[in-house]
Amino acid sequence: MSGILVVLEVRAGKLGAINWEALAAGQKLARLTGGAVTAAVLGAATEAAGAEIAAKGAARVVRVEHNLLERYTSDGFTAALKQLIDKEQPAYVVFPHTYQVRDFAPALATRCGQVLIGDVIAIGDGPVFTRQLMQGKLSGDYKHAGGGTCFVSVQAGAFRAGEAGAVAGSVEAFVPELDAAQIRTKPGEPFRESKQTVDLGSAPLIVSVGRGIKEADNLPLVEALASALGAEMAASRPICDAGWLPMERQVGSSGQTVAPKLYLAVGISGAIQHLVGIKGSQCVVAINKDPEAPIFEVADYGIVGDLFEVVPALTEAVKAAKG
Repeated sequence: MSGILVVLEVRAGKLGAINWEALAAGQKLARLTGGAVTAAVLGAATEAAGAEIAAKGAARVVRVEHNLLERYTSDGFTAALKQLIDKEQPAYVVFPHTYQVRDFAPALATRCGQVLIGDVIAIGDGPVFTRQLMQGKLSGDYKHAGGGTCFVSVQAGAFRAGEAGAVAGSVEAFVPELDAAQIRTKPGEPFRESKQTVDLGSAPLIVSVGRGIKEADNLPLVEALASALGAEMAASRPICDAGWLPMERQVGSSGQTVAPKLYLAVGISGAIQHLVGIKGSQCVVAINKDPEAPIFEVADYGIVGDLFEVVPALTEAVKAAKG
């Protein structure tokens, strides 16, 4: 067995950012093991997706096509990927850790006589796979033992999509042998989020507010800074629980996981549940009047001061810099 197979996910005809993070994880794994990366995409018509994946840095892309794969079913995806794995014999299979993957990947791993190492946040020499436990309070290192293929899913924000590279690769088709009798479930209409839902996971700039804002009437102060920066507004859980901002803007273990270029934390103390959600950020800037606030332990830059003085000054400085 050799090589790394990265299984990517098309949703509503699009490849989300987490796919490129999974591809970056697969390429890191390839550097550690010396294997080559093959990316796979499933569906009934995957030409466009295959070309996009090849352009994003996969040296080889396999389009797994069948009319029974037009709509996702656990049975169909499991059967098709099992056939591809039997043919390719990869040493590792990497998935993005999505709801869909959580549905079928454990069954696929079991069918191959293996287990799934899920929600991986880092890959080290060995290779060793790191997962967080107890909402980020602990980390555990896992290593694949025995023979057979190792199955891994990677957490959103844990690997930088930009690391995937941009060397155009080859594209080929694989047609699995599927029968309608194998599909035990009848797919319904896919879940559609409301149009107001914000995808903070793809936002490059985020300004996030915590309990330090004191009351909802003070939110415009931070919103003005976000507007000046062209950033998305986000919040810690207490702000959303209070109804000051919608739940779709919550960041943390019970909210969204983000990986922006800049994460500006305003009045956020830095509870572990919140820090779990921002660990993929390239640069964290924290504003808090408490010099002992845990947020400063992870911040790249920290401002110890009253946010009601710091934020307006920072907003004016941003506006002035933009002319």
